[in-house]
Amino acid sequence: MSATEDLLTTYQHIISETTLVNGSRGIFDVTVDGEVLYSKAQTGRHVEPGEVLSLFRATYGQGVSEYGT
Repeated sequence: MSATEDLLTTYQHIISETTLVNGSRGIFDVTVDGEVLYSKAQTGRHVEPGEVLSLFRATYGQGVSEYGT
């Protein structure tokens, strides 16, 4: 599953908008409300499956039920 699919499947009830911005040179950053949640440039690697969801859950998901639960 992609990072976007992970987030929308789990937290679609609290996410009002997602935007994909095309970049160059393999840029892959995930920002939430203007803050970087994950950056390939900072880590030097591509995100692992489920990693963005885990980061989102740890940062924004505390006290928020997952969709459908």
